[in-house]
Amino acid sequence: MTDAVLWDLEPSEVRVRFPPSPTGLLTLGNIRSALFNWAFARHYGGKLVLRIEDTDTARNTEEGYQYTYDSMRWLGLTWDEGPEAGGDYGPYLQSERMELYADIVAKLLAAGKAYHCYCSQEELDQRREAARTSGRHSGYDGHCRNLDPEQVQAYVEEGRRPVVRLRMPDRPIVFDDLVRGEITFLPENLGDYVLVRANGYPLYPLVNPVDDALMEISHVLRGEDLLPSTPRQIALYEALAEIGVGSGRTPRFGHLPFVMGEGNKKLSKRDPGSGLGEYMERGFLPEGLLNYLALLGWSIADDRDVFTMDEMVKAFDVRKVNSNAARFDPKKCEAINAAHMRMLTPDDFAQRMVPFLAKAGVLPVEPSADQLAVLRAAVPLVQERMNSLSESVEMLGFLFVDEDAFSIDPDAAAKVLTGDAGAVLDASATALAGAEWTTEAIEAALRASLIDGLGLKPKNAFGPVRVAISGRRISPPLFESLELLGREKSLHRLEQARRSAS
Repeated sequence: MTDAVLWDLEPSEVRVRFPPSPTGLLTLGNIRSALFNWAFARHYGGKLVLRIEDTDTARNTEEGYQYTYDSMRWLGLTWDEGPEAGGDYGPYLQSERMELYADIVAKLLAAGKAYHCYCSQEELDQRREAARTSGRHSGYDGHCRNLDPEQVQAYVEEGRRPVVRLRMPDRPIVFDDLVRGEITFLPENLGDYVLVRANGYPLYPLVNPVDDALMEISHVLRGEDLLPSTPRQIALYEALAEIGVGSGRTPRFGHLPFVMGEGNKKLSKRDPGSGLGEYMERGFLPEGLLNYLALLGWSIADDRDVFTMDEMVKAFDVRKVNSNAARFDPKKCEAINAAHMRMLTPDDFAQRMVPFLAKAGVLPVEPSADQLAVLRAAVPLVQERMNSLSESVEMLGFLFVDEDAFSIDPDAAAKVLTGDAGAVLDASATALAGAEWTTEAIEAALRASLIDGLGLKPKNAFGPVRVAISGRRISPPLFESLELLGREKSLHRLEQARRSAS
């Protein structure tokens, strides 16, 4: 029996699309939509189409195109058709499909499915206000639906340039939303809407369904903010089928819940923490970020939050997406990411830290074998402590920075390198000078010298040594850090810190 989500389709016929605009950074809402479409396609063995909606030329940026492709690849959301992948339904940039849209509009007009509207904006505003005043629906009232040739000629002679409107059916539009169940829109609330501006430029309500029809998109999973446009698009799909455009099949819709930010408002691209770039910069793992975004409306199990993308693909069922708005929680997002960092092998973890250490200038882009060996050895010291890869700079930078560039955080120096710190550093240097250079021997030498010899508590004994060695009050485990740093550098830093201790 065919899955109810598919109706009369074979799983391999599933075709979904992700249609971003190249106007800037991808938001978390964009990515969540892309993720659900990707998981849906992979679950059924279908195809994900990447289609670039770049008809708004004033807002497009040249960098925006490449950024979109690079971001999708970084996330691991590979597409089967689209820019750089090719396919049988291209071109996949809407800006390259303008002649196609014009041809289809001409066919819609010839078939009576669309018509020219000559109403001026002033006339539209006056009639809408009159409708509101009388309690009627204030949408377009169909004034130009059935103009006779004389009226058309009169408008033309006035110099009026018409828009093109779709002739909406005079009946309810009902569809079964995969997330929200059956939804009905009454005809009195669905005015004939504009497909093409007076300057001949096609609008989103035209190009989006036309591309879906021509690319044989089977399912449309998108944000609930687009739900009001769905009945209009369904009407256009039906009109396109009647004039022989596309397969004749109307896609099945699933409208995903809003992602809410602070103050229970929809997360906006202007809100801090809403853009993908911030998470890439901070060193989130793509699998960690995607795992958390999947939880904004869907779950793999009631008692489980952490899962791999392979597990998500296997379990994904769009019918289990919650229709209620999902609240973005930065702390939980970070915790999910941290859980994925714990799942990495030491070698993988080390390799993923390299770009962040290199950007900070403490490692070369291609580290030496010795540097990589130290980094791998340091992984067990920090993997359970870090929430993002960018933290590697503060946690491990002291192991790799050149001695002439090493510095102690002024706040740490002011709070720790005071009082008896000088004596502690002197005693530490003396104890370590002749110690065997292993973690166990280093610990034994420092405990004997500082705790047994000077009678200090561990916090007072090891705090100055930690600051001298790492430059900070918080660092990976001290004795292991000393072993990794090496005898020569460790003694040099103890000496330099002693000189600055008050």
